[in-house]
This record gives sequence, C-alpha cells and structure tokens, in this order.
Amino acid sequence: MKEQKLTVVPTEDQEQIVLSIWLTKQGIRHYAIPNGGHRNLLEAMKLKRMGVSPGVPDVCIPIPSGSYHGLYIELKRTKGGKVSDHQKDWLAFLTEKGYYAQVANGFEEARNIVLHYLSFTRPAA
Repeated sequence: MKEQKLTVVPTEDQEQIVLSIWLTKQGIRHYAIPNGGHRNLLEAMKLKRMGVSPGVPDVCIPIPSGSYHGLYIELKRTKGGKVSDHQKDWLAFLTEKGYYAQVANGFEEARNIVLHYLSFTRPAA
C-alpha cells in the first residue's frame, strides 16, 4: 500500500506572523491592519464606526520606493486563499493612488514582493 503524505498548509495568520518576524529582523518598518477575524456584534459595530473597512490589505510598509508612496500586501495562504471583491477594490484604489499594492500567496511570495519593491530607486529630487 502506498503511503500518503499529509501536507499541512499554514493559515493566513501563520504566514503573516512569519512575514512580520522577517520584516522586523530586516529592520523594515511595517504595520498590520487587523480587519479580519471574528468579533462579537458590539465590537464589530464599534470598529466599523472607528473606520475599519472590509478589504484593506493586511500589511503596510510605509517606505517610499521608486515612484511609489509605500507598499501594501494582501496576504493569502499558499493554497486555498481567495481575494474578495472588497480586497480587489482596495488594491485597485491604492494602486491608482500611487502605492504598490500586491497579493502574496504565502510568506515566500510576500518576502519576494518586499525585496522587489525595495529595489526600486527613488527619482532624483
């Protein structure tokens, strides 16, 4: 009988934790935008009144690079993650406003996006 190999796909939260640890070790300032998760109704209502908006990307690196103002990453699992219509709308809006906004499937892809983004050179002032 052939043995089946069980592959565990890390959750989006786990991928984002690895990304945050890596960014911190690289000295790259960033912040998470905790829009997701399950909350009770009162907490969800309060956060909505405070400006929480569905679809805002998960991570922001507020460092200009090239002609971009900053980097936003919508992080998904390596397998099974789906970009919602709200997320597509935010990514398009941010891109239109001069940000580099990308979807990353897992930590490795996110790391490559960050390295690529930071390799852009700033135009001369």
